[in-house]
Amino acid sequence: MVLSIILQVLLGIGFIMFGYQKFVSEEMKQGFVHFGYSDGFRIFTALFEIVAGLLMFVGIWVKPLATIAGLMVIATMIGAVLTHLKVKDEFKSMLMPLILLILGLIVTGQNWTYLF
Repeated sequence: MVLSIILQVLLGIGFIMFGYQKFVSEEMKQGFVHFGYSDGFRIFTALFEIVAGLLMFVGIWVKPLATIAGLMVIATMIGAVLTHLKVKDEFKSMLMPLILLILGLIVTGQNWTYLF
């Protein structure tokens, strides 16, 4: 349980920051262009990540929300890995999304039973 809370705090901070960066960072904006995604998809992704980050925090007290946030992280990171594969990036470009995917899986697994 302590592991889940620590990961939720880290993922919560991270995903709020990642989402925010998609709104303000020219590098992030250009990344979405490079990947072949629209500006609307960038905004959707940013909002999705911010919501996932907020749910991670609320999920510390409302456990089913931690599971939902974990599933959101998993979905986002699968999308990130598939995007890197699509553009034939090097493996090192996929390392952070893979780590975040694993952390999302841990949070989801630790809180899964609270969903039902």
